[in-house]
Amino acid sequence: MIENKNRKMKFRAHETFFIRKGWLSKGMKYVQQTNGDVFISKTENPVDVLGLGTNMVKALRYWLQVVGLTEEDSKTRKQNLSEIGTIIFEKDRYLEEIGTLMLLQYKLATNSEKATSWWYFFNYFNQTEFEVNDFILEISKWIKNENNDEEDVSKKLRSLTDDFNCIINTYFSKTNSADKSPENNIDCPFVELGLLGTGSKPKTFRKKTPLVDNFNPYITLALILDFSKKELGGKSEIQLNNLLQNENSIGKVFNLDSISLIEILRKVEKIGELKIIRTAGLDVIQIANPEKTFLDCIKKYYEELSSNLGESK
Repeated sequence: MIENKNRKMKFRAHETFFIRKGWLSKGMKYVQQTNGDVFISKTENPVDVLGLGTNMVKALRYWLQVVGLTEEDSKTRKQNLSEIGTIIFEKDRYLEEIGTLMLLQYKLATNSEKATSWWYFFNYFNQTEFEVNDFILEISKWIKNENNDEEDVSKKLRSLTDDFNCIINTYFSKTNSADKSPENNIDCPFVELGLLGTGSKPKTFRKKTPLVDNFNPYITLALILDFSKKELGGKSEIQLNNLLQNENSIGKVFNLDSISLIEILRKVEKIGELKIIRTAGLDVIQIANPEKTFLDCIKKYYEELSSNLGESK
């Protein structure tokens, strides 16, 4: 782990381990069962409790926080489920819904302090096809510009390389397509989001736009409301370009282009939660109920899932 002296940054806190299938569910379970003591207990070794190696335990502790499922007290070092973590633990403990993964991706890709490489990768790294050296070069320039310290950047090269590899493993499948059985699936659950694909040359990758069908209107609305609150002061009228290009916007976090963004917003418009106003000079959306919160929308998403599940039985 490396923290920067000026702008708060963190690199390689994952101990080189990307999120494995089942990790986050297991972590939430034992955080809940141990009243937050699972990682600091003096009587129960977390390696034994979680069934993971020492460095994997450290990685899991980090990932739970960085995707927003838990919060850790800086003094006691106890972890507790966050508000969103409590909802997900109750409604989708095993992270089976694509909407749940989208929420966690949003939390991860907007966490500039604890997941700096992820935040940079989605918000500022604009190359459509790339390899490891392209990413290292660009993020190194950015770090130097932020802190004006060439020596500090040189010390980070290994950590930045490990971060890039972990990003790739987070979104790119390592499992042979012919053998996708649960026993052999070592992929990160975030692979399902469809955010990364192979490039045209060996050892290159490219960002992908996920399927529009994956975007539930209430998840979309939740992300827009949260973005507006944190980045725009809670505006109820937002320029479409802001949603596409601004730091921490839904467009950046999910590699959206203008066409896919409009399609996704149309789904929210159909349920009466926003209106798209397209003019010759300025395209905007107007949020119908700006008093709604991020958590209100998440709760509505899971309520609808439960309702639809009940109807299908």
